[in-house]
Amino acid sequence: MSSSPLVTGAETAKPKYDIPGEVGLTPLEAIRVRELVGREPNALEWAMFGAMWSEHCAYKHSKKLLRTLPTRGPRVAVGPGENAGAVDIGGGLLCAFKVESHNHPSAVEPYQGAATGVGGILRDIFAMGARPVALLNALCFGAPESARTRRLVGGVVGGIGSYGNCVGIPDVAGHVSFERCYEDNPLVNAMCVGLVERDRLRFANAARPGSAVYLVGSDTGRDGIAGASLLASFELGSGDDSKRPSVQVGNPFLEKLLMEATLELVSMDAVEAIQDLGAAGLTCATSEVSAKSG
Repeated sequence: MSSSPLVTGAETAKPKYDIPGEVGLTPLEAIRVRELVGREPNALEWAMFGAMWSEHCAYKHSKKLLRTLPTRGPRVAVGPGENAGAVDIGGGLLCAFKVESHNHPSAVEPYQGAATGVGGILRDIFAMGARPVALLNALCFGAPESARTRRLVGGVVGGIGSYGNCVGIPDVAGHVSFERCYEDNPLVNAMCVGLVERDRLRFANAARPGSAVYLVGSDTGRDGIAGASLLASFELGSGDDSKRPSVQVGNPFLEKLLMEATLELVSMDAVEAIQDLGAAGLTCATSEVSAKSG
């Protein structure tokens, strides 16, 4: 895959019918994008639509199933729509929790794919102002006698364990299954649980016009480009190696510093709103904060 359409160029001299497919959009989705924009989108716009309309960000295939799950109750303090959910456990404390899958990244690069899955789920929790206290996972792999399965198991388990150890959050429970149907595409689900006092809970929907905006985290490199649109939308197969640059490289030690700094700022009541930057980066974070804050 050529990287140039994904990261450079804003020209619209002629339609680039190869770009929609490179950012994970179907032909019908590409037609809809052109209708919404009212012209031929430039390369940057195609990349933004590819990220935001990916399964990773939009849940376009799974949302109808997720809607069947219970989300309301007397103990539910935060339902769907925020960085994480939260329930009241009494004594002025809330339990914040989030589950996320990192299936495709882990199939392409098992160690970093699983490690960054843990990193992302941790950010979702402390972005709510909660302190992460435990990690969990549920993993499904192909037949155990397969060489590919053994490579994936070693990488995924290593990535999960290493990231949690570096940040200092224990992995307290897990589930592992082996079935031939997961040979090409393993399931790697990570969960994080955190605790927060009710009055220290933070949301992404509290931004106000005129507020200062700070982008904090690791330096941006060439790894992870098109991570949401490419990895979440393509079938896996013989070309997996070419997709490895789309898997983000984790930095657990910096995330530990980011977590402690964020929680300290929350305790000082110095932060109005917090939004985690996931696979779609600023494209997703800015649009989510703007939409949620009205």
